[in-house]
Amino acid sequence: MVLLRLTRNVMRVYTATEVRAFDRKAIDDFAVPGIRLMHRAGRAAFAALRERWPDAGRLAIVCGAGNNAGDGYVVAGLARDAGLDVQLIQVGDPAKLRGDALAACRFAECRIGAVAPAKGDWRINGDVVVDALLGTGARGEVRTPFRQAIERINEAGKPVLALDLPSGIDADSGGLLTPVPVQADLTVTFVAAKLGLLTGDAVDHVGELIVADLDLPEAVFDHPGIAVLDGAALPMLRRRPSAHKGDFGRLLIVGGEDDMGGAVLLAGEAAMCTGAGVVSIATRPVNRSAVLARRPELMVRAVESPSDIEDLARRANAIAIGPGLGRSLWGRQLLDFCIAAGKPLAVDADGLNVLADSGGLGRLPQGAVITPHVGEAGRLLGRDSAWIRCRRPQAATALSEHGATAVLKGAGTLVAQRGSLRSICLLGNPGMATAGSGDVLTGIVGALLARGLAPQDSAELGVWLHARAGDEAEARCKASLVAGDIVESLRLTP
Repeated sequence: MVLLRLTRNVMRVYTATEVRAFDRKAIDDFAVPGIRLMHRAGRAAFAALRERWPDAGRLAIVCGAGNNAGDGYVVAGLARDAGLDVQLIQVGDPAKLRGDALAACRFAECRIGAVAPAKGDWRINGDVVVDALLGTGARGEVRTPFRQAIERINEAGKPVLALDLPSGIDADSGGLLTPVPVQADLTVTFVAAKLGLLTGDAVDHVGELIVADLDLPEAVFDHPGIAVLDGAALPMLRRRPSAHKGDFGRLLIVGGEDDMGGAVLLAGEAAMCTGAGVVSIATRPVNRSAVLARRPELMVRAVESPSDIEDLARRANAIAIGPGLGRSLWGRQLLDFCIAAGKPLAVDADGLNVLADSGGLGRLPQGAVITPHVGEAGRLLGRDSAWIRCRRPQAATALSEHGATAVLKGAGTLVAQRGSLRSICLLGNPGMATAGSGDVLTGIVGALLARGLAPQDSAELGVWLHARAGDEAEARCKASLVAGDIVESLRLTP
């Protein structure tokens, strides 16, 4: 049985519905009994538990009343066979168990005695807690007995192993079904990596993630799933020995209101480090001297109105607009101009906010790349941030329905195109949640567009390069990251 210990070794991610279809295909087409899969899941989880906590002599296993509970029953039986003390806490009526979960319950009862519902103010006694409460089918707000069980698991202060997923998170969206889901130290998920474990608020609750494939035949995995970004397009950036700067595109970056010149500077530095041949900055006059003093390699144009950059836009291979743009008349006019310019376009930050104020995503040309964070995505879709946080995959696809390639930033950054979720980034770290980090990404994506990459390739490779540079910066820096550290790592990265 294969255990993929690091999420970054995972190449494809699936929805819970797709994984259940894999289960069904194994049972129906390959004659693998469901109870055998359940026992494989229990063995994989118990093996991971013993490796992580070899000195644990007592387990508290908290079960619900579905197939996730069945996995827990198998763990309970295996633990007793191994000589461990087992406290099995049954939440919900075991009389409702059916099929494979019932068979797994019988397996446990043969070893630990009859299973009965937990009563009263029960307490956890184990050295390690096994969460087998709620499975991938859980939807909507968690009901009272299960919510109370989640609270007691968290209050016990013991290490927690979650089976398939921590109870209280949505396996598809990464949203939270209760304010504080189970806080797992280790999650063993079965068959394949599930999207909801790798994006959004759920990532705070998963702990270390192990994927156990349950020895399913390769032919079971007949759905392409969602690709995990791996930098596969990086060879497209190789330079010929005879290359000159004209081969690598001209990028025009537009932004930098009077008090926000740093944003457009960071975007320009990132674009240069990504290999754009010529990078021009169009910004407020007050920023020109400071940008040139920091980066004389940049071409900086003081701009009062769109007419000041008509020649730059005409020569540009791509335009990136938004960093430090502001939402004044100046920024609105420049966004209108850049949209009408007919060039490959990346829009971020206040470019997105102005767009939300003035007609929305339908104004963008086909093939534009947008890179919103949760708040910007909410404004574009007419939703609040809480809605976006709970429905990240749905939000990403909605952002791309008008023809833009959408990058929804955050933990487990998502890339969508033409109303379909295409990929997820598993690189990156919390230190990248810092002012200017998004401006760096804008510069990277703009440079890739200028170098001739297609919008989806620019978005995906840009996200991967940005995240990888962020991880290298985190490893190098002794204190909190700043956006310039990411640029520096981008420059150091071959």
